[in-house]
Amino acid sequence: MSVDYYYKMCCDHMGQDVEITDKHGKVYVGKIEKVDSENVYIREQSAPPRDSHGPGLFFFPLAVGALVAIPLIGIAGFRRRAYY
Repeated sequence: MSVDYYYKMCCDHMGQDVEITDKHGKVYVGKIEKVDSENVYIREQSAPPRDSHGPGLFFFPLAVGALVAIPLIGIAGFRRRAYY
């Protein structure tokens, strides 16, 4: 998909919970805060699940609320998150 396609999609979903996968397979889950011509900015809600047993809840608060910039050119997948 083109950068323009993902730019429009991100603009249309501003303020909504989304899941974005980059070209390297990293998954970002959170709310879109801002979109510019090069990046989409996501406020992460929680750390993506990991398969191994990591450091546990000690490092969990560090990942909550982080603002992450993802280059639009690096987006491989995009989907809206359902509310539970």
